[in-house]
Amino acid sequence: MITLRQLRFLVALVDELNFSRAAAACHVTQPTLSTGLKELEEMLGVRLAERNRRSVIITSAGREIALRARALLLAAREIEDLAAQHSNPNAGDLRLGAIPTIGPFLIPKVLSGVRGAFPNLRLFLREEVTESLLDGLAAGRLDAALIAQPFDVGSLETEFLFDDGYHLAAPRGHPGEERKAVTGTELDGARLMLLEKGHCLQRHALSAFPDRNIQQDESFAATSLSTLISMVGEGLGITLLPDLAIDAGAAAGYEIDLVPLVGARPRHVVMAWRPTSPRRDLFLGLSAIFRETRTAMRSAALG
Repeated sequence: MITLRQLRFLVALVDELNFSRAAAACHVTQPTLSTGLKELEEMLGVRLAERNRRSVIITSAGREIALRARALLLAAREIEDLAAQHSNPNAGDLRLGAIPTIGPFLIPKVLSGVRGAFPNLRLFLREEVTESLLDGLAAGRLDAALIAQPFDVGSLETEFLFDDGYHLAAPRGHPGEERKAVTGTELDGARLMLLEKGHCLQRHALSAFPDRNIQQDESFAATSLSTLISMVGEGLGITLLPDLAIDAGAAAGYEIDLVPLVGARPRHVVMAWRPTSPRRDLFLGLSAIFRETRTAMRSAALG
């Protein structure tokens, strides 16, 4: 009979396309992995991978079996989680994903509250773009994720945390710096420096005023908000910064002016998880802490 261990070996090989890396991912030696895969092939009666000294090619049968193996491994993981939840529902490891425009600004602020409420919980954070986080949830690599909507999450369950608006960030001395607010009309035709494609903030910023013609400055794209803020401080352009990052102090110390945007459509920050996850109550408890923390950050920023 095939085993979950053998299926885990196959999935690792499909992911890595390298026996050494697949073995490392499974925390076994390469001979152990090779033997397990050979036994799996013999039991199934099909070739799963073509091997030579330079490369590994997964056969069509190997790809189809690996796809089903992922679902089995995820179900097995959820069975283990369910058992753990019955013994101690708020303990153990939690693999939380977050997009880079949320994680660094919110997670450090919530840790003390999480530790106080769930002292036996170990939190592991992964920062990835939204598509990768959703893939991680589907594959069972992540337990929950902090993402921003609008974004299609399919069948995932979500819990609303807060709305995140924007400020216009411009170089100090930029025309109009003394204005108390900026409207969508004033940004009509503007070209913004933004994060590179793949970051949902890039799409959200461009759609902050859906009825206005706001475009991206194609001469530059940043991989992080800190780089983007630095470029604005150097006088190279303007951008929209989310209020969460501003309240966390991301713009402090830079030669930039921050002007509120009137009527901008905010992004909706949510926690997402698989509807089959047995840890729903834990996620709801964490969501409440995240909401309370964000409210406290806003109050502190307003003085």
